[in-house]
Amino acid sequence: MKNLGSKRIRVGVYGVNGHQIHRLLAEHPLAELAAVAAFPDADCPAGCRRYDTLDALLGDPEIDLVSLCSPRRADQAVDALKSLKAGKHVYAEKPCALTEAGLDAIITASRETGFQFHEMGGQVPGSPYEEMAKEIQGGTIGTVVQVLAQKSYPWAAWRPGDEAVDGGLALQVGVYVARFVEHVAGVRIVSMEMAETQLGNTIPGSECRRAASFLMQLENGGVASGICNYLNPMQERCWGYEILRIFGTQGVVESNADGSLARVVPLGGTPRDLVISETSKTCFDLFVENLLGGQPMPMSLEDELRPTWWVVKAKTNP
Repeated sequence: MKNLGSKRIRVGVYGVNGHQIHRLLAEHPLAELAAVAAFPDADCPAGCRRYDTLDALLGDPEIDLVSLCSPRRADQAVDALKSLKAGKHVYAEKPCALTEAGLDAIITASRETGFQFHEMGGQVPGSPYEEMAKEIQGGTIGTVVQVLAQKSYPWAAWRPGDEAVDGGLALQVGVYVARFVEHVAGVRIVSMEMAETQLGNTIPGSECRRAASFLMQLENGGVASGICNYLNPMQERCWGYEILRIFGTQGVVESNADGSLARVVPLGGTPRDLVISETSKTCFDLFVENLLGGQPMPMSLEDELRPTWWVVKAKTNP
């Protein structure tokens, strides 16, 4: 990695509706929490500047990057555009936008302003997915023919009944399914169909879905299917229960997020456990290193946001 000197990225965080990164910044070697807005007093460290609004935060000339977990996800695309145009790099909770137009506008604004945008976790770094992707790229399982993906979170009464708050199940959770296909299996989606159900949601007035299923056609002629739900029965052991199986002409690579499975099964061969890294970088780490040292990101912004775009398209154009 290029010598970054003493420079650190100064981060302003807005909102806590999602996986906000303030705790990650407490000991981050290359970034620091400098200011907050729409943020609880109890989580604001001493010496951190506090603002009431995003506009006030964006007026702080010492902020390099804004991390968005907007109070309403439906407003987040506008918040991202405002932040880019104010001269800030942006890291935004997924889904970063709830419409195709919002996604297109973010990509255009990042290109025109010269300030970078990334969606939280959008580059799918980390184990075992890095190792799975390397096996596929190295030809271990031959041509990818079929992908089976699952992402499951626990059900809770606090799940927003209004999908505008967090994007709803399909966009808040189902985007992982599309990321597994495009970013791990490495094959582009060319069509997607989705079915959702509220079965099991007994909260009056809540529109929160409990489960969604996806069927995808892939650019290479292959197929993929996936599910997401709020039905995870093993939340104490694994909050986000993920299963990924990628079938190729020469074998299978598969994993369970609870750590019980991460292996390659070559055609006619002996199953081999993947060697899992204990020091995998996060998407935010890659972002910061790119800003400070110029290390290239694993993929373009357009490719990063394609999974979100496909789920948005399936959700809004059934």
